[in-house]
Amino acid sequence: MYSKITVRTCILTLYLIYTLTYLTYGGFSGPLKPMTFSIFEGEEKSNQIIFQFKSDAPNVKFQLSGETDDTFYIHPDGILYYSGILDREKKAVHKLQVEVLDAGGRRIEGPVPITIEIKDINDNRPIFLQKNYNGSVRQGSRPGKPFMYVNATDQDDPATPHAKLFYRIAVQLPKINNVMYFQINNQTGGISLTLEGSKELDPFKNAHYDLVVSVMDMGGQSENSFSDTGSVNIVVEENIWKAPGLVTIKENSTEPHPLPITQVQWNEPGAHYSLVEKEKLLRFPFSIDDNGTIYVTQPLDREEKESYVFYAAAKEDNGQLLAKPLEIHVEVEDINDNPPICPASETIFEVQENEKIGSNIGVFYAYDMDQNGTLNSFLQYKIVDQSPLFPSNDLFLIQPVDGIIQLAKTSLRKQDTPQYHLKVQVSDRAFTTICDVTINVIDINDQIPIFEKNDYGNLTIDENIAVGTTILTIQATDADEPFTGSSKILYTFTNEDFDGKLVIDTDPITNAGYVKINKPLDFEKMPVYNLIIKAENPEPLVQNVRYNESSYAKFILMVSDVNEAPVFSQALYQAQISENAEINTKLITINATDPEGEAISYSLSGDTRGWLRIDGVTGEIFTMRSLDRETEKYYQVKVIATEKGGSHLTSSVYFHLALLDVNDNPPRLVKDYTGLFFCYPLSKPGSLIIEATDDDQQPAWGPRFDFSLGNTKLQNDWEISKINGSHAKVSIKHTNFEEKVYEVSVKINDGGKPPLENTVSFPVTMCKCASDGWCYQEPDSFSGMPTVAMAVGTFLVTFLVIGECHFLDPDVIALSPRSSVGLELTPASICH
Repeated sequence: MYSKITVRTCILTLYLIYTLTYLTYGGFSGPLKPMTFSIFEGEEKSNQIIFQFKSDAPNVKFQLSGETDDTFYIHPDGILYYSGILDREKKAVHKLQVEVLDAGGRRIEGPVPITIEIKDINDNRPIFLQKNYNGSVRQGSRPGKPFMYVNATDQDDPATPHAKLFYRIAVQLPKINNVMYFQINNQTGGISLTLEGSKELDPFKNAHYDLVVSVMDMGGQSENSFSDTGSVNIVVEENIWKAPGLVTIKENSTEPHPLPITQVQWNEPGAHYSLVEKEKLLRFPFSIDDNGTIYVTQPLDREEKESYVFYAAAKEDNGQLLAKPLEIHVEVEDINDNPPICPASETIFEVQENEKIGSNIGVFYAYDMDQNGTLNSFLQYKIVDQSPLFPSNDLFLIQPVDGIIQLAKTSLRKQDTPQYHLKVQVSDRAFTTICDVTINVIDINDQIPIFEKNDYGNLTIDENIAVGTTILTIQATDADEPFTGSSKILYTFTNEDFDGKLVIDTDPITNAGYVKINKPLDFEKMPVYNLIIKAENPEPLVQNVRYNESSYAKFILMVSDVNEAPVFSQALYQAQISENAEINTKLITINATDPEGEAISYSLSGDTRGWLRIDGVTGEIFTMRSLDRETEKYYQVKVIATEKGGSHLTSSVYFHLALLDVNDNPPRLVKDYTGLFFCYPLSKPGSLIIEATDDDQQPAWGPRFDFSLGNTKLQNDWEISKINGSHAKVSIKHTNFEEKVYEVSVKINDGGKPPLENTVSFPVTMCKCASDGWCYQEPDSFSGMPTVAMAVGTFLVTFLVIGECHFLDPDVIALSPRSSVGLELTPASICH
């Protein structure tokens, strides 16, 4: 029976014979030289051929040394192979040497280095470093900022996707309203709050959350990925990033500054704190240190600013906010550091001479800059001096709290003492201020105005008297104190409403009254005014005093008639009508009346085109001839109204007629396209551009003309294409034209309602050109055209070409000197 070694040797020999045959017919083989081979790890191989080395020397054998690890072998014939299982995670690179020995065992080549690199396959699954992770997060932490990490490893080659790990949260318990409060960075394994978690996480509702996290290799993108799972227990802690309560600071503190007033603290150490002003201040008296302690940096003055609002912010090292800034409220606590202030250098009150004892004269208001509503600003009043003391002292008293000044003793008399001066003491708990108060005794309105005469007779004036004219001066007097509300006199009409036709102005010094014309008078409406005038004071009369007949006067105003011109019912008359309106179409009715009731006749002035007529009796205006908007868009005439009475007074007014357009003008070319030619013979087709216009009103967006050839015969030689609403390109379709004049006709349709169409034509000459580019025609070369006429025609063509530019297209055959057939010139070179 054969041994195992013998069997193995036979099998290997047969295999090598097969391999040698394979290599001979195109396998991997070559001379001995340094080489590197890459082999995938993984499944077990038996005698897997790597390479066959060859040598030119006869009767040699190959020998292998180095890190063979009982895995790599070489056959004496140079076949490099391996047996067993390769594992990159155990050894990724094998360093070998190959040499060639002769029959006597002497080295004749090598050794040369051979490197075997083991290539990775995904044969290792990722594994979490811990099966259970514990972490904590503060309520309200910033979303997206990791508060803990989970980590996994994979022994596969980190340079390949086999070891590229992908993390995800598989389960969140509890999951409220199916909303994820946590998220994981799929590459780093960092766990952070979602936006919803940052808003909704509350330790008083749920203090613990359990997550199941998974990790996959192959970046999680392959269905053959390996995976592992781990559990994460998260404790929700209360957010300590909270705004402190209201901070109060006493004003004008004498303690050394800065003084700590409150503190804010971020959930984790290492935050950078800063203060941000809510409103821009000339000075910002607060600061914050690295521990979140907030200081006031200088004494505050409540009277300067009674409260401050600003923000405390916490930031990361990169300057990014960790959370929404906190609003800090500081109130400055008042101390009694301001004396009372008088409302003015002198406060003046008035008291009537007949006031009763106990009457209120006025309220004296002092004020204090200290905080309102506190004892620091509570004021008390006291009269400490009166001057003069006549008729007695203590004539006045002031209520200590309310500051109401009252008459304390007998009524006052102006003729005895017209004015009193008081010293009022104003006190708070710490300060006292003396204020000056003056009380003027004023006269009472116990005298009525009395007219110097009660009948001002009659006055006749013309109805056309100018507005503002004074027609009468009246006078009343009052025995009360001058220049007071008791003696000032106001005059009013009491008996009728005259629609404001008359008005009375009062002289503030003399109390004289001036009766004036306030609006135009009209004899026809009111020829006589029976006026009753009352004189009264703006100040009420005292009790038991009444106005009587002495305060009234009468006056009769008679208005005389003046012949006035007719009056139109409107300042301007307007109408509009289509320009194709029929003759005798009524446009408008003009209406005028005569104030004296005379009959009116109408006529027109300025009807330069004779388009209109007016009915002299009714004022109706009619069309008299055909109208044309293109001649005149707006037509203006003057209408004259004349009295038929003896005076024949006239008035005039303008009548504006706007003509509405109708499509009554066919389209046409903008100019006479003459002198157009192409140099014969033609080398290539050319083109020219024509422009159309229309005398009718064009729409705001511009004309919309359509173009076509004038007859079908032209279609073999010519074509036309529309460029836009006003321009079209006329092109020749070939170069087989004769040397003669061609008449090109074009139909232009304006697209109006109804549409109008016009056929226009222009000549295009095919002619030989001289060396300078001008059209040259030999005498009698055109049959039927006299030699002299041809010469003149050639001259005119040349003249027209020089004078204007007919083509707007760069492809146009030249019209200017030195042009030739087929030469493309720019518009600048065409126009001279």
